[in-house]
Amino acid sequence: MTSTSAIAIDFGTSNTVVARWNPATQQAETLSLMGISQQVAQNPPLIPSLAYIENAAENRVIVGQAVRDRGLDLSGDQRFFRNFKRGIGNQVLGFMPELDGQYMNFERVGEWFLRAIAQQLTSLNYLQADVPLILTVPVDSFEAYRYWLGSVCQSFPSKEVRLLDEPTAAALGYGMTAQDLILIIDFGGGTLDLSLVRLDRPQTPQAKPLGFLLKWGDRSLAVDSTQQPKTARVLAKAGQNLGGADLDNWIVDYFHKTQDLQPSPLVTRLAERLKIQLSVQPQATEVYFNDQTFESYELSLDRQQLEAILHDHEFFECMDISMQEVLQRARQQGIEASDIDAVLLVGGTAQLPMVQQWVRRYFDETKISGAKPFEAIAQGALHIAQGIEVVDYLYHSYGIRYWDRRLNRHNWHPLIKTGQPYPMEHPVELVLGASTENQPSIELVIGELGAETGGTEVYFDGDRLITRSLGANQTQVTPLNDTDNARTIAKLDPPGVPGNDRIKVLFRVDAQRFLRITVDDLLTNRTLIDDQAVVQLS
Repeated sequence: MTSTSAIAIDFGTSNTVVARWNPATQQAETLSLMGISQQVAQNPPLIPSLAYIENAAENRVIVGQAVRDRGLDLSGDQRFFRNFKRGIGNQVLGFMPELDGQYMNFERVGEWFLRAIAQQLTSLNYLQADVPLILTVPVDSFEAYRYWLGSVCQSFPSKEVRLLDEPTAAALGYGMTAQDLILIIDFGGGTLDLSLVRLDRPQTPQAKPLGFLLKWGDRSLAVDSTQQPKTARVLAKAGQNLGGADLDNWIVDYFHKTQDLQPSPLVTRLAERLKIQLSVQPQATEVYFNDQTFESYELSLDRQQLEAILHDHEFFECMDISMQEVLQRARQQGIEASDIDAVLLVGGTAQLPMVQQWVRRYFDETKISGAKPFEAIAQGALHIAQGIEVVDYLYHSYGIRYWDRRLNRHNWHPLIKTGQPYPMEHPVELVLGASTENQPSIELVIGELGAETGGTEVYFDGDRLITRSLGANQTQVTPLNDTDNARTIAKLDPPGVPGNDRIKVLFRVDAQRFLRITVDDLLTNRTLIDDQAVVQLS
């Protein structure tokens, strides 16, 4: 195989990892970027996902470890942002500040953060026009997040940009070429993602690299036809907004309740350090002294106390929901838990002993591996630039909004259901008629439906970003075209009348996962919309 240099970015809620495929050594390597990467002896170079807005009008932003080195994360300054990834693509309830005459949102902060990383990679000649860029995304991410990520990348020099689900990347990063069936448990700062992946041998000797292509130039990746690339086939996946940031907030609330310690960015930082220590030792203590205010803090926590905190917040019950969803989908394909060859633990939260004990409730310890918790995703993503083909399916359903007379409210009817492979061979057909006399047009609101087990709501509690699980009967929905100009899918000429079928709508998802519709007027035999993208991802 002819190898090519490539860059992968695993943008995480707590930490971000940047990896490079080195064509000289034929190996993936994690990059340390001067000033913004954290240097910790037991960990690879990690970039803390932190941002401090020096001047919003002039786009001057401090990111990564530089924020901590200057102590900008320890005050209540509204210019400091953490956990901002969780708010991107979500309709977050709460307050966002105005800085330097500019209104802030999570998308803007995230864009500044990623651009700062890209600028340093460009200055080091790692990121160039002919170098593919791969970005990883949570398995539960909605199209709004993927669209945002794609729009940010349009300003990067790489002519070729791809997206890959984080769990699939992790399977490739662990080098799982011997085992056929792998379960990846990716538990980071913001999300819990589970993905069951089969590593297959392809049927044909030559296959072009897949993945979700956002941007491409004139060149194509060279693949040696004498070697057969592996295929990572995603069989089942589940995810939710639950991660280490939630644990930090719960620990802060515990000290507020037991020691009357008021929540603050400083206390949150100490809580995070305690949690990290408890990954490697049974008891943790953090001491902080402010030489200006003469305030001192001494916080202690042991593993039993942390486990009690997790039980109080139904932490393990939430994890059970995702695990059972994955195993149920596996059983529908004739796969039992005992058939799984390896279980890979990824992310900082997966390093907690009580999380690992939870995993051992489902799987034999000999199958569980967690040797590369931070690097597996970014390094694994590089493999799709080296001839790995990724075959995937839709995680979310697509549906239409209708008026539910029984409940007296709007509801959603799924048209393209979860698990649909793409591109679709056969479109889904829907026939609609007019509901009023002389109706000039027909409107249709199309939405992306979350997992049927319920979703999560993201909101502010003071200055903290919180997630709340929705009930089992509450499906999280992201409307795709709910605007005045986009809802109308058919202008009726002549106007429509009730009682007759008037238009036929065909829905399909193409190879790049665009949802497309075709609308035919059954009365006039005219095509009103021809294979038009409803959600544009690039």
